[in-house]
Amino acid sequence: MTKTLPASAQVVIVGGGVIGCSVAYHLTKLGFTDVVLLERRQLTCGTTWHAAGLVPTLRATYNMSMLANYSATLYDQLEAETGQATGFVRNGSLTIATNKERLSEIKRGASMAKVAGFPCNVIEPDQAKELWPLLNIDDICGAIHLPMDGMASPVDVTQALAKGARMGGAKIIEGVKVLDMKIRDGKAAGVITEQGDIDAEYVVNCSGMWAREFGKKAGVNVPLHGAEHFYVVTENMPDLQSGLPTLRDMDGYCYYKEDAGKLLVGMFEPGAKPWGMDGIPEDFFFDQLPDDFDHLEPYLEAAMHRVPKLMETGLQVFFNGPESFTPDDRYHLGEAPELRNYFVAAGFNSVGIQSAGGAGKMLAEWIKKGHAPQDLWDVDIRRNMPFQGTQAYLQERTTETLGLLYETHYPFKQFKTSRGVRRSVLHDQLKAQGAVFGTESGWERANWFAKEGQAPEYEYSFGRQNWFDNNKEEHDAVRNSVGVIDQSSFSKYQVEGPDAERYLNRICSNNVAVPVGKMVYTQWLNERGGIEADVTVTRLAQDRYLVVSGVACQNRDMDWLRRNKPDDAMVFFTDMTSAYAVITVMGPNSRATLSKLTRDDLSNEAFPFASSREIEMHYAIVRASRITYVGELGWELYIPTEYAASVYDAITEAGAEFGIRPYGYHTMNSLRMEKCYRHWGHDITDADSALEAGLGFASDFNKEGGFIGKEALLAQKEAGPLQKRFVAFLFEDAEPLCYHEEPIWADGKIVGRTTAGMFAHTMGATIAMGYVEHSAGVTKEWLDNTSFEIEVECERYKVTPSLRSFYDPAMEKIKC
Repeated sequence: MTKTLPASAQVVIVGGGVIGCSVAYHLTKLGFTDVVLLERRQLTCGTTWHAAGLVPTLRATYNMSMLANYSATLYDQLEAETGQATGFVRNGSLTIATNKERLSEIKRGASMAKVAGFPCNVIEPDQAKELWPLLNIDDICGAIHLPMDGMASPVDVTQALAKGARMGGAKIIEGVKVLDMKIRDGKAAGVITEQGDIDAEYVVNCSGMWAREFGKKAGVNVPLHGAEHFYVVTENMPDLQSGLPTLRDMDGYCYYKEDAGKLLVGMFEPGAKPWGMDGIPEDFFFDQLPDDFDHLEPYLEAAMHRVPKLMETGLQVFFNGPESFTPDDRYHLGEAPELRNYFVAAGFNSVGIQSAGGAGKMLAEWIKKGHAPQDLWDVDIRRNMPFQGTQAYLQERTTETLGLLYETHYPFKQFKTSRGVRRSVLHDQLKAQGAVFGTESGWERANWFAKEGQAPEYEYSFGRQNWFDNNKEEHDAVRNSVGVIDQSSFSKYQVEGPDAERYLNRICSNNVAVPVGKMVYTQWLNERGGIEADVTVTRLAQDRYLVVSGVACQNRDMDWLRRNKPDDAMVFFTDMTSAYAVITVMGPNSRATLSKLTRDDLSNEAFPFASSREIEMHYAIVRASRITYVGELGWELYIPTEYAASVYDAITEAGAEFGIRPYGYHTMNSLRMEKCYRHWGHDITDADSALEAGLGFASDFNKEGGFIGKEALLAQKEAGPLQKRFVAFLFEDAEPLCYHEEPIWADGKIVGRTTAGMFAHTMGATIAMGYVEHSAGVTKEWLDNTSFEIEVECERYKVTPSLRSFYDPAMEKIKC
């Protein structure tokens, strides 16, 4: 039957699962009344209908935990608002550990829960059995209990959100398939359906497993892939108590949910089965996939070990339904970089019910405000690269990502699948030197170098991993002599044209109207003063600049350059990332090493800090830039890729007399932590102002024309002492290691959380960094007169705070 479609709407949402209905609901809460949601068949018919309905609150990061907590709060009140039951109950959750490393992980989560304000109790095995009487605790060494976690009926939650959206004026139309997009002037302009067109100001892709294919119609990359996902439901179990907390045995890759006297056992198994390689069948509709008992047998055996009563209980339901998974197990949210006014909320990795409330709220606010309402880099769709949307990459990665939800989430853990996508031209040379590679945005990067006779592979732990001593030796080489690192994965952009200076001076907080050959460290700020990018800008010519940024920011940065370009500006952007390899040589003997390969004068007088020029280096012409991210004398060498291998060999040979060592990204991290250098996406984000981050020195408030965010920073200055500031901390105890999200305590109260941490070999203890809040102002006087601690695995350790770097705060070593 033909549906009566409106000719236009302010917002069209494609997809009627729990995510699409949440977006519609939250848009109406913000005053959007002209909202249309289109569902090709019936609400929930894709994957929502067969979800387990778990609503935990604790996620891997603070920001994601707060969004999950909002979902639980919303579902708790939705029935009272709409009259539609949701089935939501706060039955709590119980997560067990069967080994030391898993116990470390869940205790770190318990510490982070304190920052988020969630009750989370670390308990002993016998206490776990009191909460879950049928539990086998013989091999359990600890557990955590979150009493405010819950579960809900996925279909009922979706219907309640849909009803709430209708009450707010939204139109929800089932049985309408969207065929294509309408695009005008680089913006989404509506949709084309089987039953007519709808013009729209905004289009939101909430089409779940179909999101990748639907995104292609608009030229938008939405990397996700279907995977078979299993659970079983037992026959009635008389001994099973009602209202049990959801049980997670992640070491056994299973979760357990009491369901009306029966037990639902779900699996997040390694070696998952991708699905839909040939496309999703047109008639897929409330469907399930064939059973595969052989695939599940090891996990059913693990379930019988954990709950022995299962050995004498029959299975009533064996369910296999597809879910969509993303390459990094994080969902996609936000405005697509390829198309203005085209938003995405998809790829929820089997955590859609717990995420729907928070994700829907965030996306609705994003549409309303025109920017992310808070730091959402974890899930920002701009993090993705085009290759991640390819069929082969996604199919292979999906075999890993489903199981990773329950794998131990070790620090520095690397993906095993879909590797070798982007390789530096130096890859084989580094491998021959013992490089152990990690992956970032598809780049294979040397994280550390194995010694002769040492296996070049990770042995993961929350404590000192097998590369700890390697890291120390690499670290000491850079501090005391000379080290070399391949940083070809830097994102590099050329900005040129008659208006290049004027344009860059508008988006850069610092002044880039400098002489040719001068480098400028600067941020790109938003109107709120938040940091959108952290870059160096080098003037190559009067009308040409080189911008260098982090590896993960390539799509995001290019999007920022394009979206801020005035229509009449004569300025052009070229992504030069693949054109140049970057060899960085750092340390007190870096000048002596490089001087053996060039006749150019590298003295401090002839080649001062923050200068850049083309020089002869061995047989090549390279751009040498005197800058540092490790706090030592050194140069970044930008080399046309075909010359890089020979230059690298020459540097290695020239530095031999000084004991030159290759160093990896783990060492770069420990070095930069000692200098308190920030890392975008961890220490600084679009939600942190340049002043709060301690980067006000990189803004020129007096330059002609100002810059984006200037007014916000001035207002913050005028308001008095900053109530939130970025602070570095040095542990007094040399033993603990922290990484991020640990609570920061001040005189017995939580005042913030860490953004990064690493053992600092020069200092002999871990350095952590993070934001601290204090209503009277985070001043040096307050810091000096306050007792600070950082909590690691539920134990607090005394730390010394500092607003300056712990290593060479006067920067004497850099500018010698």
